Amino acid sequence: MKIAFVGKGGSGKTTLSSLFTRHLAARGLPVVAIDADINQHMGVALGLDEDRAARVPAMGDHLPAIKDWLRGDNPLISSAAAMVKTTPPGAGSRLLRFRGDDPVHALGREVDGIALLATGPFNDEDLGVACYHSKTGAVELYLNHLLDGPGEYVVVDMTAGADTFASGLFTRFDLMFLVAEPTRKGVGVYRQYTDHARDYDVAITVVGNKVQSEDDVAYLREHVGGDLLTWVGQSAAVRAVEQGRPGAVLEDANTAALDTMLAAVDARAKDWDKFHRQAVEFHVRNARSWANRATGEDLERQVDPAFRFPVLQAG
Repeated sequence: MKIAFVGKGGSGKTTLSSLFTRHLAARGLPVVAIDADINQHMGVALGLDEDRAARVPAMGDHLPAIKDWLRGDNPLISSAAAMVKTTPPGAGSRLLRFRGDDPVHALGREVDGIALLATGPFNDEDLGVACYHSKTGAVELYLNHLLDGPGEYVVVDMTAGADTFASGLFTRFDLMFLVAEPTRKGVGVYRQYTDHARDYDVAITVVGNKVQSEDDVAYLREHVGGDLLTWVGQSAAVRAVEQGRPGAVLEDANTAALDTMLAAVDARAKDWDKFHRQAVEFHVRNARSWANRATGEDLERQVDPAFRFPVLQAG
């Protein structure tokens, strides 16, 4: 299952995405974590020191090689240069298997049973010449070509705010957890996200964060209604980890919230036809709006109308 954590800056989505990832790994479940935030903090949140986290290879720095490998011998894609972030797979494309032996997963680093991938930070060389979508394009291609099976989890810490909707990336997930504080700004982001996603059959559920009282829960329920799945309270254990004091045990109520989130993910039905149909839709939109002009080719011809994802069975 492909899972995104989204929300406004400072809502705690990196904290919650790393907690959820650790929760999966602690139960022996296979998980890939992807730091796709413009501010790269997931590695540290998962337990790496700053130096090791900074040395995780940036997917964005290897985008040409990733494109070249994924296109394989797909005759509809003339070159890696003509492959854009929305290019969907077709006959001859290489599909990624979960945590497989391939050049993309080779960029990952193992952290306590978690395979960590990172887009890479927005650095000085990018200023004035690139936008962060050139980094997240590697994640979009990864998700477009990933054949994940039952019981396999990909957790993506997304960039803050509505920038998630600047491409078709927001349709690449089986479930999006919107992390919301019990504040006007927190629920305002919820309204913004649901407005953007309304026409695209995107599953979004709300996880309250930094909840201190029943009044906070009531406030979230008042403003997001039935979309409120669960909530996480203030945590001494999380604060200890953030201060570099690992080993603290998460509170029972917060562990129960993570269990509720996992149950919601596992309850989702995989719909590969919709997944591919949405990929094609956004690829065509991108081709017409900018990509044809940028590449000098008609990228709508990259769409293979006969392509279908193979369906993996449990076990």
